[in-house]
Amino acid sequence: MRRITRITTVGIASAALALSATACGKSSTDAGSSSASDSKNITAAIAYDIGGRGDQSFNDAAYAGLKKAEDELGVKGTEAEPSEGEGDADKVQRLTALARAGNNPVIGVGFAYAPAIAKVAKAYPKTTFGLIDDTSVTAPNIANLVFNEEQGSYLAGVAAAKASKTGTVGFIGGVEVPLIKKFQAGFEQGVKDTNPKAKVLVQYLTQPPNFDGFSKPDLGKAAAQGQLDKGADVIYAAAGLAGSGSIEAAAAADKWAIGVDSDQYNQAGLASYKDHILTSVTKDVSDSVFNLIKSVKDGKPQTGEVRYGLAQDGVGLSDSNPAYKKMTDVIAAVDEAKKNIVDGKITVKTAP
Repeated sequence: MRRITRITTVGIASAALALSATACGKSSTDAGSSSASDSKNITAAIAYDIGGRGDQSFNDAAYAGLKKAEDELGVKGTEAEPSEGEGDADKVQRLTALARAGNNPVIGVGFAYAPAIAKVAKAYPKTTFGLIDDTSVTAPNIANLVFNEEQGSYLAGVAAAKASKTGTVGFIGGVEVPLIKKFQAGFEQGVKDTNPKAKVLVQYLTQPPNFDGFSKPDLGKAAAQGQLDKGADVIYAAAGLAGSGSIEAAAAADKWAIGVDSDQYNQAGLASYKDHILTSVTKDVSDSVFNLIKSVKDGKPQTGEVRYGLAQDGVGLSDSNPAYKKMTDVIAAVDEAKKNIVDGKITVKTAP
């Protein structure tokens, strides 16, 4: 797998990608064409969101899907990292370089890629583009890979309310955008439906256009410490790499943290804190990436909205922590809530 680091300039990245594609006999210089789509041994690319690979969360889940495609489908993968403070023009150049090199599909990890994909997809109509967490941009060659985050977060709220001894829990959002407010809405609803007297502390780390709240662990750590000081004993952070800071703070205080996107109990980078990761709200970003790559390889590329919800196990709650598995009352409450959501007895809000 070829990886372009975040310190590499766009120009060098483009040249390197083109060289790699040529070496594999899959170069393409004509806009609107993609030689990879004509081969069973396709090449696929993912362009990471803020925080990049190694965030122990969202981006790492996308990487797992690409790695699975390499292992099971024989696909050759390329990864492209973001640069700090980049704009849409940088994303356009990155996606263009990936498409020009013959990668198909090209997947933008995160809603921030929407404007860039809208532009590049027009220039490369024979290339399939995957856009994770956004439905605002549509085209015949765009697959919108989206999730019912609010449903998984509802289950986290149930677990938090049942596990809390103080009756105070915390939610930390990386950046106050509609997507993260879905996490907040579901979590708050799950808490309140389980314990109407519970208190939910809410804090966002940054406001757009400042997206540091997805990439700086120190911000998450400080926010979590503030909530711990106010009595919170379970903290759920939907903040990408910044969320690792909140997990660290909760562990240091011997309180519970709830992970997000990936099963963070099993993330190597968080091993020192895993005993304090009660559970994680999982999004099957990995399978969404894998399924899109497989669909292109099979000659039937996914397009339009591809939604992953609780009914399809596209979102859920992990149970890797042995301590969580011993909480039979918590598990019973979570299982009941899941059934009620799937059966339509509970409708989870998508905004606070």
